[in-house]
Amino acid sequence: MPYIPVTDAQREDMLHRLGLLSLEDLFTDIPEEHRFPALNLGIGKSELEVLRELAGLANANAHGDSYLWFLGAGAYDHFIPAVVPALASRGEFLTAYTPYQPEVSQGTLQAIFEYQSMVAELTGMDAVNASHYDGATALAEAVLMGLKNTEGHKRILLPQGLHPEYKAVIKTYLSAFECIIEEYEGSPAAAASALSQPDLAILVASYPDFFGYIPDLSGAAEAVHAKGGLFAVHADPIMLGLFKSPGAWGADIVTAEGQSLGNDLNYGGPFLGIMGTTNALIRRLPGRLVGETRDAQGRRGFVLTLVAREQHIRREKAVSNICSNQGLMALRSCIYLAMMGKAGLREAAELCWHNAHFAALKIAAIPGFSVKPGLFFKEFVVHTPLPAEVLAEKLYRNHIVPGLPLSRYFPERTHELLVCVTEKHSRSDIEDLATTLTEASREANR
Repeated sequence: MPYIPVTDAQREDMLHRLGLLSLEDLFTDIPEEHRFPALNLGIGKSELEVLRELAGLANANAHGDSYLWFLGAGAYDHFIPAVVPALASRGEFLTAYTPYQPEVSQGTLQAIFEYQSMVAELTGMDAVNASHYDGATALAEAVLMGLKNTEGHKRILLPQGLHPEYKAVIKTYLSAFECIIEEYEGSPAAAASALSQPDLAILVASYPDFFGYIPDLSGAAEAVHAKGGLFAVHADPIMLGLFKSPGAWGADIVTAEGQSLGNDLNYGGPFLGIMGTTNALIRRLPGRLVGETRDAQGRRGFVLTLVAREQHIRREKAVSNICSNQGLMALRSCIYLAMMGKAGLREAAELCWHNAHFAALKIAAIPGFSVKPGLFFKEFVVHTPLPAEVLAEKLYRNHIVPGLPLSRYFPERTHELLVCVTEKHSRSDIEDLATTLTEASREANR
């Protein structure tokens, strides 16, 4: 049957309440010549012709399956087992939405519960929500938690090495709040200890930072707590399969971008914002929490718990502005973690580690190239003998995306390239990158 949203009588009543006589009166602010522009669409095409044209447009794009892909900077090309999309695309999951009624949402609720449980173990946190739009918004919500945690504490410390786009999102979130945002360089513990004002709300550490380098988190939690603030760590979830968890470092809040855990690059989204806290902060945690319980017959079941957060209470009482979540992305991460297990995730992290360090050695051996020293995971900064943007353009012709020219975010850093190497790269891929970088450099020097 046709979908008719309103009756003629209802439409007339709405127009009357607006003081208008016709629908056309709604559009008087738009110049008449622009209301119905002529569209040069040409004649219609058959389905076969349309598919052929769309395929041609798609083939004009550079993507991870058609290029050697060494681009990271927040979105990573990791291996995704075939079972992840196969299960996540089942209709029971794909069409499911907010599980308000537990009696008809047990499958969705259990999947969220299992996701929360595995991510809590991975991050070392007591509780994990489900979930935020992406890593940037998860971190911004964590900063808000810190700002609201202690009365009179308004100072927020962000690492200089935090992703530039994350900084922008945080500043946007905090634009309506009275606070002081400062950036620090070096050890988080030293930054907290150096504060003379007793007004620290939250200190954020990147683990690793935007450039792939891993900070020393020892003593950070103690130094931050001594100043009355919260310690938040934004982590790479794949790295946590190999390195000490933020919870083990004493973090109060952990955030992460969950795209690496079984989610495609998708041209930048949708992604998955991970956020976990200690039990002390669980009632300040935004988003949904699923708990395990027993019904009247003693059967195991799952329900939304601590649910009075966004939709269910007055807006001014809510702990965040979230009105939906990335449920399908969280489901994919749940399936990915279940399939990989501890051993599989550790192996993926080890491959990232070894591949990245092998690539760094190969590139550093090329005349004119050098790699910034330091402890890094998956990504590292390469100093190039010619502008990195020029170098990247040369490699694009060979179907290689060598990384991110840092001048995109830092105009003065013209001769630096951020290279990302994951478990998907073979030794042959890395050698091809090194060979092509060598040839491009020689060509530029002729």
